[in-house]
Amino acid sequence: MADLPIALEGALAAQLARAVDTEGKILRALEELGPIAGRDVVLVGEVGGLRHRQLTDKGARVVAVPALDGETTSLEADSADVVVAWWAGFRGVDAVELDEADRLLRPGGRLLVIHDYGRDDVSRLRGDLPEYGSWGRRDGPFVEAGFKIRVLHCWWTFESVEERDAFLDAAFGLVGRAVTSQLRRPRLSYNVAVYHRTSSSRPAPEAVGATGRPKPV
Repeated sequence: MADLPIALEGALAAQLARAVDTEGKILRALEELGPIAGRDVVLVGEVGGLRHRQLTDKGARVVAVPALDGETTSLEADSADVVVAWWAGFRGVDAVELDEADRLLRPGGRLLVIHDYGRDDVSRLRGDLPEYGSWGRRDGPFVEAGFKIRVLHCWWTFESVEERDAFLDAAFGLVGRAVTSQLRRPRLSYNVAVYHRTSSSRPAPEAVGATGRPKPV
């Protein structure tokens, strides 16, 4: 599930991959908060997948690992400028994952974690999830672990209303049809949180400039 926010297969997965954030806001935020261009980046997720290709196209030197569990990661310490996790990693904040990210990151390195944020059309498809509630709060696991939050107002954008309706029906059934009945444009609002943190071995640089409050983009 690292390439997509929702586990789908076959044609539905390909369709969602084309629809998510066609404006490229997530990649622009990673470059601003990293940066990633010209840097050594460890990607937590699929080797050679969509997000791997996107980061490489941005000029990152990418090495992918399946997880940050301290066992399957065979990379040397201080070998990365940035660690990026898309959706699958850091389901909340796990101390083992955090320690492994800090081990891999050079002094001043950046940990960037992407999750859904909610308060949007997409969250109505998926029900009550922790990323829609406790994760983004000031007393939640990310802020307490030293992360700041950047909230991006993105979209799932389809070619037409008909394509949107067919996708939501096939992927989400009755719930998808209920959401469709309240939409007028061929897109769904989709808010994404980038939780960002500097390696604990050095304070965050002033250039990052985040305050810890969700910042709209």
